[in-house]
Amino acid sequence: MNLPSRRRLYYRQPQTNLYRLFLWAALILAGLWLVYGINRGSVQPMGAATPTPTRTMNSYLSEADTRFLAGDIPGAINAYKRATALEPQNVSAWANLARIQTYYSALQNTDEEQRRYLTDALYAINQAKALAPDDSLVIAIRALVLDWNSNPTIAAERSPDLLAEAEQEAVRAVQLDNTNILGLVVYAEILIDQLKLTQAGQYLQQAFERGEETMDLHRVNAYYLESQGQYSAAIEEYDRAITLAPNLTFLYLRAGANYRQLAFISPVEAQQEQLYEKSLEYFAKAAGINEQLGIKNPTPYLSIAKTYSQTGDYLAASLNVQKALEYEPSNPDVYGQLGIVYQKSRNYEGAIPAFKCATYGCDAEESCIARYGRACDPDFGESGIAISGQAISNNTVIYYFSYVSMLAALSRPQQNYCPLAREVMADIRSAGFGGDSLVSQILAENENICQIVDAGGPLALRTATATPPPDLETAPTPSA
Repeated sequence: MNLPSRRRLYYRQPQTNLYRLFLWAALILAGLWLVYGINRGSVQPMGAATPTPTRTMNSYLSEADTRFLAGDIPGAINAYKRATALEPQNVSAWANLARIQTYYSALQNTDEEQRRYLTDALYAINQAKALAPDDSLVIAIRALVLDWNSNPTIAAERSPDLLAEAEQEAVRAVQLDNTNILGLVVYAEILIDQLKLTQAGQYLQQAFERGEETMDLHRVNAYYLESQGQYSAAIEEYDRAITLAPNLTFLYLRAGANYRQLAFISPVEAQQEQLYEKSLEYFAKAAGINEQLGIKNPTPYLSIAKTYSQTGDYLAASLNVQKALEYEPSNPDVYGQLGIVYQKSRNYEGAIPAFKCATYGCDAEESCIARYGRACDPDFGESGIAISGQAISNNTVIYYFSYVSMLAALSRPQQNYCPLAREVMADIRSAGFGGDSLVSQILAENENICQIVDAGGPLALRTATATPPPDLETAPTPSA
């Protein structure tokens, strides 16, 4: 059957729809506006990053904890500071910041730097206590911070008051919560600093009976044993602390220092060599952790240098001090330790400029002489830097009387350094160290040398007064 072609049975005739035209026009205009807005920057594409990304409080706390466990204490401190800036009412952030600032003070080589970190720690824990005055853990951490701040070298005449306040806080922390392990441990640490070793041992025993092992428990027990000369047992405790916190470098430094002390007092030469090797091994681990984290801290290299100096390998010792100076070229204490190495190796001419930088400070040109024994060579990337000296203290007096010894040893009638040596002697006495038996003996011997020089005595080079036997390095806790 044939159907007419114009019949509307299977299709519709095309028709114009005004609504559809209007819809299409609106869509086209919207598309043009969107493209124009993206080009101008007023419209951002979906999924684009915001120009100022924000982080949450938990993000900073997680970063801080991770960095601390990895041994990156400076990074952890910065993360906790950001957390407290974002949420100033967070008690935990303030308390943890104070705790690790206190630990980090153990890795500083100058009194000024130690004091700065301990002062910051005290500020942080005071913020935490203001927010939570009855929190046992906060009070225990404050006792820890006060105890370390009471170091006589750092606090001077304030030391007894700070130590007494630390004890009060530790007692209160335990009273608020007698299951607080840190409170018991910190109280024991304070008692050690007060030379109350019997009571300290009792509180440590109580902490061990709780059955919860912590880094601080083994650290303080090691300090307790170390204070009694039980260096081997102390090393075992430091090793247990390292097992719980394997990336905290100051624990390796303490264990290494105990190995070195054992070597120093050992009468058997073969045993000495083994102990010195163990000491170097622990210091190298600390240096390796810092290298992996990109932390330029000179302390492990100074520890290595002291060990080599005790073994008589002064070349290796000086190379390690030079490595430390690469990290902190403006640190006067490092120059002092370089002077000690030069003195022991009888390089008196090299020791004098190093001791000058460590004590009274030196200009950029003199710092080059102290480091390289000559002017700096810019072609080798060498440049001088002005060094600020250090005041006389328990930690720095050795540099002052060693400076005197070097000046006296090199004095001759034609080139007499004794007037300068006597000025340094006067400063040592004015600082209150003239009554110390060892210091006064060294000063008296050098005064005798200077009197011989003044009288036109023999021109032969005199042997400088020896420095005292090396003790353990400054512990990560103040000692009484």
